[in-house]
Amino acid sequence: MTIEAHGPVAVATTRKAAPWVFYLCLGLLGLAVVAAVLADWLAPYDPSATDFSALYQQPSAAHWFGTDQLGRDILSRVIHGARPSLLGAIALLAFATAVGVLIGTVAAWKRGWVDTVLARVTDVMFAFPGLLFVVLVIAVFDRGPATAVIGMGLAFAPVIAKFTRSIALEEMARPYVDAYRLQGVGSVELCVRCVLPNLFPTLIGYLVVLFGEGLMSLAALNFLGFGAQPPSSEWGLMVQEGRGGVIQGIVGPALIPGLVIAVVVVATNVVGVRLSDKLAVKA
Repeated sequence: MTIEAHGPVAVATTRKAAPWVFYLCLGLLGLAVVAAVLADWLAPYDPSATDFSALYQQPSAAHWFGTDQLGRDILSRVIHGARPSLLGAIALLAFATAVGVLIGTVAAWKRGWVDTVLARVTDVMFAFPGLLFVVLVIAVFDRGPATAVIGMGLAFAPVIAKFTRSIALEEMARPYVDAYRLQGVGSVELCVRCVLPNLFPTLIGYLVVLFGEGLMSLAALNFLGFGAQPPSSEWGLMVQEGRGGVIQGIVGPALIPGLVIAVVVVATNVVGVRLSDKLAVKA
């Protein structure tokens, strides 16, 4: 199955993975979730604790991934960084889904001039890069995690809106919709109680594929300084803070969180494509 790019959100094209690859990726995502939930118990050190006598140490028995420019344990920061990184991507997709599903469902339900107006609105949103939305939100709310989530959520919303509209049109053409209408069921009740629940399985498969893109987009924003701020251990911010060591030939503080982001994104794409196949989704 192939998942293609839509608007400002590009989802990598992925062939159907072998079963062992799928289970490996599922296990990696499980490890990331466990790290996010149990970070306080799994991390060997306080992620914010500095030790100026242990700056830029190489991997050792005491520090498996070494230390960064402030002597902080990189492994502990990667483990603690799973929580803000994963929760940020979930919050981004939740916000984008709320906006996108509303627009897409209303456009498919009302049709006519309402559909035309909403289509033009989403086209305008497609014309602006996600970074511009973030800049506009920063002008109102200042920089921070919420800023990054809202800004990128606005960039993802039209993608989800167009996808929702396409599957909603197909769902509304089913006979049960006309049958309920003939029974006098109101439009809002029919849409909320019958149509939307039937869209969720398809949407879930699509959103899992988009999760990796959302994680990577937020990491990029945090790298640029628009999202999480020090002393957060969010993965994108860790890469940004580790850049200074690269100049000195010390790549661990930047390379390790960057590899973690890449592994989680690839694993999410593999799992998302397989889940989409199971739900008979073709995006």
